[in-house]
Amino acid sequence: MRIVTAALNCRRRLISTAVSSTSNYFRHFSSSSSEHISFIKDVAATCIPEHLPNLLNMLQTRGDSIISPGDKHGIFPLAIPLSKNSSGVMISLLRWPTAPSGIDMPVVQVHKHGVFPLAKNVDQYLHRMLVEQDSTSLKDRNRELLNVSANAGELYTERSFIDTQLPDLDTYLLRKVGVFPDVLERKIDHELEKGNHVSALVTGEFYAKKQHFPGFGRPVAFNAQILLKVGRDSEAKDAARSALKSPWWTLGYKYQEVAEIAKWKDEQICYVKKKLTEEGKRQDLNRGKELAQIALDQAAFLLDLASVEGCWDDFVDRISECYKEAGLHELARFISFKG
Repeated sequence: MRIVTAALNCRRRLISTAVSSTSNYFRHFSSSSSEHISFIKDVAATCIPEHLPNLLNMLQTRGDSIISPGDKHGIFPLAIPLSKNSSGVMISLLRWPTAPSGIDMPVVQVHKHGVFPLAKNVDQYLHRMLVEQDSTSLKDRNRELLNVSANAGELYTERSFIDTQLPDLDTYLLRKVGVFPDVLERKIDHELEKGNHVSALVTGEFYAKKQHFPGFGRPVAFNAQILLKVGRDSEAKDAARSALKSPWWTLGYKYQEVAEIAKWKDEQICYVKKKLTEEGKRQDLNRGKELAQIALDQAAFLLDLASVEGCWDDFVDRISECYKEAGLHELARFISFKG
């Protein structure tokens, strides 16, 4: 009840602060917000981000098309779709299969082979959007974007970016908002272009620290690419192999691109396929592994294999069945949901 009440109050504040939106616009937004909230609660069976209505509003106001959360056909099955822009880029929430308590759902960009991390949570991504809009010139600034999310003022106060007098937007984001993969990667690439290899390597090592984006292989895989560019082939190989210990759908690259740096051909794919056979299951049982854990492992292996070709729908039913065998029935229902 508290969450529903908060969402209703949030929408009331949005309506009162928007200066140029029509009543039809807000009725549409309210419907979209309610659909996502219900889906996250009843289908994804996880916590609803407090500022999700604000984020949906911001995305729609900047020109994105809001997507039904149940429209999951052909896409990565752990994604909760939010919006798609004119270039076809999809923004989603990531519903981790077995996230530790207290870990928020990250905001991600969905692509054929998995996801790319955009922000640790909804608040951080919304904060960034507010800063980016406030950083534009008065002539180009979309006042509506700032007005419709005025009730998220605890995240950002207008003119804060300008008042800090920091040299640029990326510096502000990293110092005042949070660690963003695309911002760090842009910073590293810029250092390489200037020939500052030491600075690029130091930033790459910082980016690859597990505490920034736990569970994601992208930071380590990107660091492997940097090491390769500066001629540290052996270190690049080790970094790539470390990245491939993460779920392959979190690499932000095609599997083959990272495996090539790791000096691996198809041996890892063959290993995964073997683990999914009855023989592989028997071997795990003989080693004393619980059936529920074997089922979880097999679900993870299936997600990895699906990411190699990006053929998610071919694997969804088998993945869902594995989660059922592991006793995670809500997750299984979410995976197999067909809107």
